Amino acid sequence: MAQYTLNINGKSYQADVDADTPLLWVLRDTLGLVGTKYGCGIAQCGACTVHLNDNAARSCTLPVSAVRNGKIVTIEGLSEKGDHPVQTAWNEIDVAQCGYCQAGQIMSAAAFLTKNPKPTAEQIDTAMQGNICRCGTYHRIREAVTLAASKLKS
Repeated sequence: MAQYTLNINGKSYQADVDADTPLLWVLRDTLGLVGTKYGCGIAQCGACTVHLNDNAARSCTLPVSAVRNGKIVTIEGLSEKGDHPVQTAWNEIDVAQCGYCQAGQIMSAAAFLTKNPKPTAEQIDTAMQGNICRCGTYHRIREAVTLAASKLKS
């Protein structure tokens, strides 16, 4: 085991874990940050998406040793009051059904919009295709990302 100092949501956390422990399990089991969800364990569904240095990253396969001095943001740290434009758009469009994938969807959308603040519908679909919604709310996800982009402009 090794001691890791992690910058998560603007705070410093200590974790004494094996180097190959996936970041997801460090967040959930070691640090109690349970907003990031486990879906598939092979980085295919997107439920575990967090930001690492402002990029969307799948935490279920990312070993904690690879994070190093990176800046990690989880759904809990996206905004203090849950008022990030993507989060407010998600609520306005009423995207969630079961809600299980939504933290990963929101984190992917937020990272995407920082790089492409004026996306087309096709660009949104391409960016979000790595996130699976078992309830099939893809049309509402696209609508919410479009709304969030307009909120970011204003």
